[in-house]
Amino acid sequence: MSLKICVFALSVSLGASLPALAQEDAPHVQSVDAHRFAALFDAHDGALDAALLQAEYLDGAGRGVEVFTPSRIQNADNLARAVAEDPEAYRRGIEVCLPIAESMNAELQETYAAMQPLFPGRDLPEIHVVFGAGNSGGTAASDALVLGLEVICRVGVEEADIRSIFRFFFAHEAVHALQTQNMDAFARDPLLYMSLLEGQADYVSLRVTGQVPTQSRHDWAVENEDWLWPEFAQDRRILKAAAEAGASYGNLPPEAATALTRWHANAGRAPDGWPYELGYWMGRQIVADYVTRADDPDQALIELLNITDPVRVLSQTRYYDQAGADAQ
Repeated sequence: MSLKICVFALSVSLGASLPALAQEDAPHVQSVDAHRFAALFDAHDGALDAALLQAEYLDGAGRGVEVFTPSRIQNADNLARAVAEDPEAYRRGIEVCLPIAESMNAELQETYAAMQPLFPGRDLPEIHVVFGAGNSGGTAASDALVLGLEVICRVGVEEADIRSIFRFFFAHEAVHALQTQNMDAFARDPLLYMSLLEGQADYVSLRVTGQVPTQSRHDWAVENEDWLWPEFAQDRRILKAAAEAGASYGNLPPEAATALTRWHANAGRAPDGWPYELGYWMGRQIVADYVTRADDPDQALIELLNITDPVRVLSQTRYYDQAGADAQ
């Protein structure tokens, strides 16, 4: 089985959770890379070619751009193309979302304070904001959560919307930084595994922020849940068969590619009438039920950071039959 993919594209006060931290050690939004891009953009009135971006932004960049480059920015040519196609998105990101991001240290600290009891002893990642190639709002490495300002500013209209998106990403992507990728488990059940990873991140985000991730998606899914689970089960079977036949993520047969993108990696191109990234919601339902039913819910949530058997997780929930018990 060789199907491979990189599966990684605030309602509580600080109280006593962070008192021991010196102010300079408290979590804060790091924006050095974003300001380097903003200065370059302003100096050239948005006319940034690949050579300029390489020399003045990508070369010598910090950890945020380093994490964002391989699968998001990709290279200077791709970044230059994105800027040329929509310079106003970058201008708005500079003028609107960068200042908002830098004003959200208190919200970030509240989010992390709420997450620490859920994952005791775990180091939560640094937070960086950068400008990317217009294709991702956020991603995470084990030590760094990185947010793409031009995308967040494109999605959020009002300041309240933008702040809500940042709070969601603070929690969601921090969970991804804690998770361990298990490619054997992924290959055994690609759609289920991917959905569980995203579902855990959304579940934690809901718990620590009190906000339902993507309310419109949630409302639509609740209304259509009865027929969604059989669809999910069928697409699990299709992707498992592709994995067993040796397909790779970058070379899926058409039927398997369609099965995957009905649920994931479909921002801006979800099936007609569907909300985007519906696999996040399906995974959140499974994770929530799994944690609730566990003898030790706190430990169950921690164990989900390293899923080795996605089918076992599903089998411990009420969704086992609905999500395709025969797809094992």
